[in-house]
Amino acid sequence: MPMLVIEGTYRINGARPDGDSIRFYPTDPAQWNLVGGKHRVQRNASGGAQLRLDAIDALETHYIPAHGRELHQPAPYADLAAAELLSWLGFSGVTRDGHGTVSAAEPARLPGYLLTRGADLYGRCVALVGKGAAPGTSGERIRVETGLLEETANFHQLAEGLAHPTYYRNLYVDLRRALTSAAEGAKGKGAGLWSRDVTQSGAPITGLESITTESVIMPKLFRRLADYLTLGADDPSLAGFAAFLEQRGDRVLIVSRGQYTGFETVVEVSGQTVRMNRPPEDLVFDEG
Repeated sequence: MPMLVIEGTYRINGARPDGDSIRFYPTDPAQWNLVGGKHRVQRNASGGAQLRLDAIDALETHYIPAHGRELHQPAPYADLAAAELLSWLGFSGVTRDGHGTVSAAEPARLPGYLLTRGADLYGRCVALVGKGAAPGTSGERIRVETGLLEETANFHQLAEGLAHPTYYRNLYVDLRRALTSAAEGAKGKGAGLWSRDVTQSGAPITGLESITTESVIMPKLFRRLADYLTLGADDPSLAGFAAFLEQRGDRVLIVSRGQYTGFETVVEVSGQTVRMNRPPEDLVFDEG
């Protein structure tokens, strides 16, 4: 899979990195203009931009639904994923304030690189994240195969059971299969979040606290439930959730069936329990 290489540094002071996103500063900020796709990478005055780690979704540490307050998924897995990403990159002594903003860390910056094919609609560069020296010339494209994939934080987070696999159509099949193997290995051992995950067995819903403090579910499903429950104010009924998902229009390929459909078809509601009838690794979403 051909991907653009950009080298630079990770910096986390004053930012809120989590288990699948972090701030990156290219050595040459002009190389952001080389990132393809229909969305531009949004960067700050110093050339820094937020990365979204491709193909993974760690539990949410600070999600804000429309017209709602900031929410998080159950401890400790969201925080563990964030801590593991920073540790893997080489940061230590990380302290955060009450809002999750990093107030101190050593060192102030660390060298690394990203491999990308584009940005998302929020202007975040969607990337495979590596540490140390870049595997190719910054600003040029290289072929990314499974050996290089296995050296990335994306692969590491899945192998440790600290994120759900969440695939989008830009990712090639061979890389997706390698990531799925890592995720299934972690799931088989009950590593990390998989010891408590109820995405497929079912999460009972009595209100927002059901998904913020009790049930561990795929973040994609968490975000849709958070949006729906916030919209319903004090009414926790799931009677309208299927219709809500259909209105959202998320499109997904069920890999094992070769079926292109709506997200609502893989989410089942029975009374006040919600579950997904396909595992996350069997789905490939449209970017939207």
